[in-house]
Amino acid sequence: MKKNILFIAVLFGVFAGMVTSCDDALETGSDRQIFNPTLSEKTDSMFYTLGILKGVQDAIDQYVLFNEMRGDLTVPNAANATVDLKNLSNFSGEPTRYDSAYVYYRIINNCNYYIAHRDTALRTGSIAVAMPEYAQAHAIRAWAYLQLVKTYQKVPFYTEPILTISQAERIGNGTYLDIYQIRDELVADLEKFKNVGVPNYGQITVGTTNLGSSKRVQTALTMFPPALVLGDWYLETNEYEKAAKAYFAYLKDQKVAMRSYFVPWNQVLSSLPNVNAIPNDFTAYSTGTSWSNIWAMNPDLNYEIITYVPMSVNKLRGSITDLPRLFGYNFYITPSNSIDSLNPIRTFEESVYLEDRAIDPSTSYLNLCNNQTYYYYPHGEEIRGVSQTQVFGDLRRYITLSDQVTQDNDPYYVMVKYSGANVPIYRTSKVYLRMAEALNRAGYPDAAFAILKCGLNPAVGDIDSLKDETRDYLTNTIPFLATENRSIFTGNYGIHTRASGITRGDKTPYQLDTIVKAKLLELETLYPAYVVQTGTLADTINAVEDLICDEYALELAFEGNRFGDLCRIARHKNAPDIFGNYLYGPNFGGIWLKEKLAFKNPLKDLSREENWFIPLRRE
Repeated sequence: MKKNILFIAVLFGVFAGMVTSCDDALETGSDRQIFNPTLSEKTDSMFYTLGILKGVQDAIDQYVLFNEMRGDLTVPNAANATVDLKNLSNFSGEPTRYDSAYVYYRIINNCNYYIAHRDTALRTGSIAVAMPEYAQAHAIRAWAYLQLVKTYQKVPFYTEPILTISQAERIGNGTYLDIYQIRDELVADLEKFKNVGVPNYGQITVGTTNLGSSKRVQTALTMFPPALVLGDWYLETNEYEKAAKAYFAYLKDQKVAMRSYFVPWNQVLSSLPNVNAIPNDFTAYSTGTSWSNIWAMNPDLNYEIITYVPMSVNKLRGSITDLPRLFGYNFYITPSNSIDSLNPIRTFEESVYLEDRAIDPSTSYLNLCNNQTYYYYPHGEEIRGVSQTQVFGDLRRYITLSDQVTQDNDPYYVMVKYSGANVPIYRTSKVYLRMAEALNRAGYPDAAFAILKCGLNPAVGDIDSLKDETRDYLTNTIPFLATENRSIFTGNYGIHTRASGITRGDKTPYQLDTIVKAKLLELETLYPAYVVQTGTLADTINAVEDLICDEYALELAFEGNRFGDLCRIARHKNAPDIFGNYLYGPNFGGIWLKEKLAFKNPLKDLSREENWFIPLRRE
């Protein structure tokens, strides 16, 4: 029994994640599920779904920290990081508070219970009232299993709810499945639900923040679209076309285009060490809305967030997160004057920015940002062509990190994406980048690069440069360019445009051949014993994959994706390509990952895939 304590704990926690505290961010106003677990009434679905999401709240710090501390974008602050954070960062393999399988299995067990007991035949007129929640339970369960298998490599798999100790013992002693085996168990159900919409209980106000403003949550944005979870499972297991089709199903059904954002120039200029270095002919390029609006999570202004986890405004109102504090932002401080003030007064000690932050951005991240090129029309005149400068680097850095100084005027950075105590899971840009990753590995790197450059917009001239076979693929198989979908995707902009200016069009230096050539030269320098250019499509695929990897870092930094992204891309590189060839050798992905993380001095050999995981601790 001692060996199975993990699953016995899950048994006794089966309802824990379904019951919200009195003032929780996901409060339903009902405790019926405690006394009526038969799921026989139409309103039961809402209570159970919000309870399942409560379990996601409890797992979210672990989700972010495991992926970010083990990635290449962060380092633990030498003075303030805990031993747990340092052990994650150096791959010591020592137990930490952030490797609990229990938090995911509790989500899974609650989903299993709902799926096993919900009557999906309940209807209001012709509407199957329970179907969105039923699909949601399948999607969240699949998401939780994906996090488990990415963390522990092989895990116990079960789909019936654990309700007895004998069940717990049987599952704990049962067969452990890997990512490919669990995919085969789950994707058939997800395929059935990929066009089912998410539940929507409207907008709720969940409390007053420490700045005196109301925190509002659009409940539909706390849900997990089944098609996106399905796409992730396919992408993680190298099923590239299936992944692209799943992502496209969501983008088409929800009419989701890649919107234009920009970074306000006042923030850029205030952080530049030398404004005199700006070229004399420079003119800023701004279109769309401010990129900072994404992090406000304002339901009235959100065009980017698809799924996020809203954490409570204080402990009395539900689950809180440690992420803002760890990254240097004090969300939970109470200012000196009234909490209801719109302009609270703070002393230095009460500043929302914390000198004693535990996590810092890595030099690797800062160098990546600083080395990006910005493209602009000189003096704002398009007729003069497009010029370029590296004075600014990637503009998203200026919003992601807030430049601060200590009381002794020493500079430091605070990462502010969690300043509202909200954790994004899916964003539009993340879906498009994963679409690019899938299209690239499916053999269409020009389509993948177009997502960075112009956003697969059927109305712009960049599409004309696609190969004939690519245009056919994007018209008939993944039909971004099909006539019936033009109205959706003519709103697309390139993701790289968000921080790099004029990337769209034939006048910009940001062109596939030019950028790929530069990336291949970089890879040859980093991996001289492995990367030898062959002039083939496989070369281009590998280079574009690294460009996508860079864009993941620039766009999604510190959001809980990075180590998972690196491992997935490494698996792509380790696998034979679509022609059955290993371009740079069968373990180039392992070598690539090891080099990415070499500056962290890991205590394990990361060229070996088994060292990407940690042991599943059952006791």
